[in-house]
Amino acid sequence: MTEVLQLIRSQADTFTAIRHDLHRHPELPFDENRTSELVAGLLTDWGYQVERGISGTGVVGQLRRGNGPRAIGLRADMDALPIVEATGLGHASTKPGVMHACGHDGHTTMLLAAAKVLAERGNFNGTVNLIFQPAEEYGLADSGAARMIADGLFERYPCDAVFGMHNMPGYPQGRLVFRDGPMMASSDKVLITLIGKGGHGAVPHLAVDPVVAASSIVMALQTVVARNVNPNRTAVVTVGVLQAGTANNVIPDGAKLELTVRALDREVRELLQQRITALVHAQAESYGCWAHIQYCKGYPPLVNSSAETEFAREVGRARVGETEVVPQGEALTGSEDFAFMLEARPGCYLLVGNGMPGETGGVPVHNPGYDFNDANIPVGSAYWVMLAERFLSQAPQS
Repeated sequence: MTEVLQLIRSQADTFTAIRHDLHRHPELPFDENRTSELVAGLLTDWGYQVERGISGTGVVGQLRRGNGPRAIGLRADMDALPIVEATGLGHASTKPGVMHACGHDGHTTMLLAAAKVLAERGNFNGTVNLIFQPAEEYGLADSGAARMIADGLFERYPCDAVFGMHNMPGYPQGRLVFRDGPMMASSDKVLITLIGKGGHGAVPHLAVDPVVAASSIVMALQTVVARNVNPNRTAVVTVGVLQAGTANNVIPDGAKLELTVRALDREVRELLQQRITALVHAQAESYGCWAHIQYCKGYPPLVNSSAETEFAREVGRARVGETEVVPQGEALTGSEDFAFMLEARPGCYLLVGNGMPGETGGVPVHNPGYDFNDANIPVGSAYWVMLAERFLSQAPQS
């Protein structure tokens, strides 16, 4: 694959310029109009069959070579975040309050670079489906991946397997990280409203204090993971919002809590919902309050299939060498809507190191000082080319 890497490196300035252009013009979930037009235009120029407007701004580019029956899906996300950029870079965001703080501009560019090389080489026998997805950062169950699937993505573009890649600060630049099985957590949001009875702070016996109930609920929630979840399994329950009252001598009528709830498997995810719901109602009732719970399901756990992960891992070893591959990285309690695609098709989601703390690319994602490491453009795109060409050179499995 030295030839591929040389070909990509010879065009590095062009693709770095594309990445910087995307970074200057970030777009929020389901508003990636400029980005999707740029992607669709380039894919069309390179000879792909292109469909735009899937779930609003999604784009798929399809390329067929030969008569092979197999098809592979490669996915990149395109959306940005509502964060004020503080990098001071020459290619910093020109849109106030919006920036590519998670590297989706880099993910899009890596897949575009791979698309050009795949089209130029044509060294495969089958079908490549390049999926440029909106709204990964949406956070709800009708995210970009879920909507593309509901719009018939895999019916119109059948894939024997799908693969996705995300940059990861904290690993050395270019290192590839794989994990068989559960890799990222589900992410659910819980909105709790407590209704009590307001009154004067000097006569609390005449009121029903939702602040006390809310405080008790916060403490009781800590027992859900500690005492209800098997210690060998992963779960997170975090109270991120607790709001009540406006004056020190007034007992308010109500209080509000907001939680993020995460798990690495479906059984624990369901257990958390059951226990949180029961605990909140019981605690509220014990203090004379009424509780309303809105349990908002988000992304499911992201689970890599074994055969496809081993295949992706072997391609990684061939591409960057054994020492630059982490064969079984740690599971993450962050979430990712590529999980929906992995529920629909077998596949693998992998990470590429963006840089260590203090180095280029070492600032964590979702941080105003983050930037994608441009050195990963040739690394990621060459990996995609090798993965697609090897996948589409295999004999179909019986």
